[in-house]
Amino acid sequence: MMEVRRICCIGAGYVGGPTCSVIAQMCPEVTVTVVDVNEDRIRAWNSDSLPIFELGLQEVVESCRGVNLFFSTDIDEAIKNADLVFISVNTPTKTFGIGKGRAADLKYIEACARRIADVSSGCKIVVEKSTVPVRAAESIRRIFNANTKSSLSFQVLSNPEFLAEGTAITDLKNPDRVLIGGDETPEGQHAIQALRSIYEHWVPKNKIITTNTWSSELSKLAANAFLAQRISSINSISALCEVTGADVEEVAHAIGTDQRIGSRFLKASVGFGGSCFQKDVLNLVYLCEALNLPEVARYWQQVIEINDYQRKRFSSRIINCLFNTVTDKKIALLGFAFKKNTGDTRESSSIYISRYLLEEGACLHIYDPKVKAEQIMQDLTKPTLSERHDTATVSRLVTIVTDPYKACENAHAIVICTEWDMFTELDYERIHKAMLKPAFIFDGRRILDSLHDQLQHIGFQVETIGKRVNQRIPFTASGDRSEMDQPQTLKKNKL
Repeated sequence: MMEVRRICCIGAGYVGGPTCSVIAQMCPEVTVTVVDVNEDRIRAWNSDSLPIFELGLQEVVESCRGVNLFFSTDIDEAIKNADLVFISVNTPTKTFGIGKGRAADLKYIEACARRIADVSSGCKIVVEKSTVPVRAAESIRRIFNANTKSSLSFQVLSNPEFLAEGTAITDLKNPDRVLIGGDETPEGQHAIQALRSIYEHWVPKNKIITTNTWSSELSKLAANAFLAQRISSINSISALCEVTGADVEEVAHAIGTDQRIGSRFLKASVGFGGSCFQKDVLNLVYLCEALNLPEVARYWQQVIEINDYQRKRFSSRIINCLFNTVTDKKIALLGFAFKKNTGDTRESSSIYISRYLLEEGACLHIYDPKVKAEQIMQDLTKPTLSERHDTATVSRLVTIVTDPYKACENAHAIVICTEWDMFTELDYERIHKAMLKPAFIFDGRRILDSLHDQLQHIGFQVETIGKRVNQRIPFTASGDRSEMDQPQTLKKNKL
């Protein structure tokens, strides 16, 4: 069996950085080098301010950086020295051409394969770590076979990552399973065992699953599709709850106690986000269409459509409650990351809700404890498949703040889009006094359920997902400011 002493990871993003940091910590005899073409990102990995936020990541990196963990832009040298190369580059959804909006763009995967073939010598194990469509390994293998030198041999493995952002370090150190796919040839099995020996430093043997390459690739897509489907399923029920008087939390608890169903991923919200769920479901849809399975494709497409519907439905509810107009009204949007305990905003529901409200002329004051202002503005001005977003308009209507209380001053409504724990601990009496009346709270994450009575007693009009909150007529103290008292406070040019 080949012994792995040096690992190179191409791609210092949300998968490559944390994964290889944990490998370095758990395998002190293995030298791990993470490389990337982005000099700013590598500089950040070598600093005290890491480019991504994950609980526990800073401690892991600091424990082995400069010992057996290195971050570099010298990609060729790292590849040459490595026994095993992880490919952890981005595989975004195509924005043009065949498969636009659904198929994965593999240009970065292909570029990595060609670069590895060009600079390598000897025997190397190349591992797909990125989420890729089924049979992507075959494409990598064909590139290697067409560029093989007499002194060079490759084995291509699939080793998809199942970590969840926000709990990445915990997931990496105590995974539900590690999946490794490879060829069923003797050489392929030797490569599988070499990678398996790395994980066996800390993962129990019974949690390491080995399959053929295609099963491994499809398992990653299927896992994310199933998780996304559960979220869309409970979100579809939340819409029904709101018109019937049921509470989706009670429904979710009732069905979740059935051991055949389970309680995980039955939390109704403004919709799923992140780098994987939407991309992987769309990838699965495209794969089914390409393989002439239209009924299967339509089934999985509906998961995405329900997610879009939930975001639009929540945004429409905000507009309807604010007397059918949000033009020139200040709205405090709390949370921009796609989930708590991460700074990742990719496909965040906050982006879509913000855009819907901006189209109506709302003035958004956005607060998130971990997302940088530049990232928020970049997300809101980035062109989509269907439209471009006017940078000047976004700059005029959007204000990024560093204090949640500042965001809520003179606001007509608060919209909670990310389930940060701190939002349950805010002084809502102080916030209510500083808002225009009637003051609304739209809880898109169901994190304020235990506070509904208190919030209503203070005077808030509370709206939430999957439940009709019985509103009380609040007592308004004489010192409180109403909307009628300050008609000019938020006057701005219309969109």
